[in-house]
Amino acid sequence: MSARNQIQVLINGQIFMISGYESDEYIQKVASYLSGKLSELQKTDGYRRLTKEKQHMVVQLNVADDYFKAKRQVETLENDVAYRDKEIFELKQQLMDLQRQLDEVKKK
Repeated sequence: MSARNQIQVLINGQIFMISGYESDEYIQKVASYLSGKLSELQKTDGYRRLTKEKQHMVVQLNVADDYFKAKRQVETLENDVAYRDKEIFELKQQLMDLQRQLDEVKKK
């Protein structure tokens, strides 16, 4: 297991000490994403009028929404790759069959 990292990150104008086994760059990227999400939400009047508890819930829902959208996109891409792999396999089979037929014709 890799060493545990400790890094200061800036989220929503506040400095936090975060520790984890991921790289410093990755932890900074996650913190930056979260800070951007908070900044995006804070621009809306509806979000600013919510209680802190509800604001936290909205942030969590938005992050979960991003996660599920990304997961669905990955699944779609994996399905596309599987379909294309199958298509390539079938084309290779057809090519081999045609090559055999061509070889047989040349022998005659």
